[in-house]
Amino acid sequence: MASMRDIKRRKGSIQSTQQITKAMKLVSTVKLQRAKQNAERSRNYFTGMYDTVTSILARTQGMKHPYLDGGSTGKKAVVVMTSNRGLAGGYNSNVVKLITKGDFKKEEVVIYAVGKKGRDALARAGFEIAADMSDIAEEPVYVDAMRISQELLSAFARGEISEIYLAYTKFKNTVSHVPTVLKLLPVALPEDDEVKEETGSAPMNFEMEDEEALNLLIPKYITSLIYGGLIESVASENGARMQAMDSATGNAEEMISSLSLQYNRARQSSITQELTEIIAGANAIT
Repeated sequence: MASMRDIKRRKGSIQSTQQITKAMKLVSTVKLQRAKQNAERSRNYFTGMYDTVTSILARTQGMKHPYLDGGSTGKKAVVVMTSNRGLAGGYNSNVVKLITKGDFKKEEVVIYAVGKKGRDALARAGFEIAADMSDIAEEPVYVDAMRISQELLSAFARGEISEIYLAYTKFKNTVSHVPTVLKLLPVALPEDDEVKEETGSAPMNFEMEDEEALNLLIPKYITSLIYGGLIESVASENGARMQAMDSATGNAEEMISSLSLQYNRARQSSITQELTEIIAGANAIT
């Protein structure tokens, strides 16, 4: 059995850790409320933009455009959204697994990392890190999404990449977060049967030239989806960290209770031993 001093030292250490996890839980809870509001406000626009653009392009009836056809390099750019800090349960590892355990081949993928945890994990796994934008992971704004979009579209136009994907964590509610991969370019169009059922067979006519219209529409579409992913990821991160810290605090409480019981037993055993020695000494004298 461990000594009373060892048990007391360990109990004190766990109590100190518990105070930290409690504080981190409170901080994450406050951040989650703000991030949750941002995610809920942007979600309708996020999904609406995706559905609208795919619906419009589905009616173009074979329009030829680089944004629809893709390049020939075979390179896939993946914007991977994780956090700069750990202690968030499986939040970071679940996103990384979308790449390492998914359908992506290492030699065909270039990573645009938003978040140090994902960047480091994928670099260790041997993936090429084309850009590191971890500085925007904490509090992203629309301008940040625009910067990422411009960089991706420039690489796409130069033929350096032929497909663009977004790997992020979708925020459903406080306790449910879903790691998701979304294809951004070439735009994934609905099946012909779905289009006819939802919109009929009428083609989409643009008031300006087709190519000019898509050159205006697609960048806004990409920027909106990236911004939506950033907002959802921040909310998911704080939700995951709040749950992890709540679980850690509960586990610490159980360990403290167990150590208190061990300490009391050790103390009782020590007292009993001292009494036994005193009685044995008294009997020896008499």
